[in-house]
Amino acid sequence: MPTHGSLTKAGKVKGQTPKVQAKTRVSPISKVRNKENFVKRFEKRVPPGQKKPERGGRRR
Repeated sequence: MPTHGSLTKAGKVKGQTPKVQAKTRVSPISKVRNKENFVKRFEKRVPPGQKKPERGGRRR
């Protein structure tokens, strides 16, 4: 198969970028997460999925 560019230059940009230390991530406490999910699903009645913009009026 033909390639787009030389294979000897593969990984050039990744090798040039400086290494950045990853931040430590802290997951929320499960009791708090479960409470937030309960409020969202049953008390606020938020439908599942990502929020979609309202389809109002004509689109141009």
